[in-house]
Amino acid sequence: MDQRPPTTRWRTTLPTLLRRALRRPTPTTPPATHPTNPDAVVDCAVYVDGQRQPGRPHYTDAHHHSRRNRRAFVWLGLHDPTPAVMTAVGHTFGLDDLHIAQALTAGHRPTLQRHDDTTLLVLRTAAYVEHTELTDTSEVVDTGDIMIFIGDRFVVTVRHGAPGALTTVRHHLQQRRTLLTEGPWAVAYAICARMVDQYLDVANHVETDLERLEETVFARDRTADIAHIYQLKREIVELKRAVLPAQAPLRTLAGPTDGPPPALRRWFTDVDGDLARAVDRVNAYDDLLNSILQSRLAQLAVEQNNDMRKIAAWAAIAATQTAVAGIYGMNFTHMPELHWRYGYAGALLLMATAALTLHRLFRRSGWL
Repeated sequence: MDQRPPTTRWRTTLPTLLRRALRRPTPTTPPATHPTNPDAVVDCAVYVDGQRQPGRPHYTDAHHHSRRNRRAFVWLGLHDPTPAVMTAVGHTFGLDDLHIAQALTAGHRPTLQRHDDTTLLVLRTAAYVEHTELTDTSEVVDTGDIMIFIGDRFVVTVRHGAPGALTTVRHHLQQRRTLLTEGPWAVAYAICARMVDQYLDVANHVETDLERLEETVFARDRTADIAHIYQLKREIVELKRAVLPAQAPLRTLAGPTDGPPPALRRWFTDVDGDLARAVDRVNAYDDLLNSILQSRLAQLAVEQNNDMRKIAAWAAIAATQTAVAGIYGMNFTHMPELHWRYGYAGALLLMATAALTLHRLFRRSGWL
């Protein structure tokens, strides 16, 4: 049994514990990992000879696998990535800082850019918002954007906004193995075709809204407010901003270029033709809406003119009564019929006769 006092034992023990703690190995820092965001990475897959490989690998492993196999490429899909995720993805696939910065912001105009071995294709997404009736605050068209980075053996899609999900595109494309053998540009074609189909679908729904609005404007009991027309026009302008600028990049891809392989150019030509139909329809809807707006403004002007004529007619009738009452209210000493027994009744009869006569004349002329 240790007979030393407690103070002596602590003096002996503390230095010993300190020496032991100093001799312990320092914990090693865990290896750095790539930042991940489960909500940002929608899907990642490696395709070999048009066939998707099993599993969902990390994009770094998928990129390394595609670099070892000439017949393979990787498709990485991102949705609203954070700066950390996008920076890591950009460094993995060799994207420059400008492309990384562009991918972090939304609202880009459709364009086609090429830097070194990477091509950037930007498209706007569109979706129709269901609504029971059109109001001055109704949201009819919801838009976003999608950025497609196309490399030698990879394609990275970055989507901003709710519309334009690519799950259906990936599923349908995986069933067309022959098309997938063309590599990353096959993915770009499938996305372009999907976006143009969405433009046409939104245009169909907008046409229905236009027909309903036209019926309410020219109906007998008009219920269309001018604010409703302006709201639909703003939504069509938003759709035009998505559809019209897409003509230039798709037309470039359909022509002789260093981008898509020759086997895919005719497919891009077909998409460009569908886009031309969407452009024509959107422009026609905009022109029709302008005509409806002008018609409604003309109707308002006619209605105001009719109101002014009614007001003027009733004012003339009232002025006649005022004139008679004013004359007989002067009470001059020498005034005809002033002391007549039936003077009061005669004045009332005169006022009523004048009012009825003027009312009949105004009704016949269309003022009342």
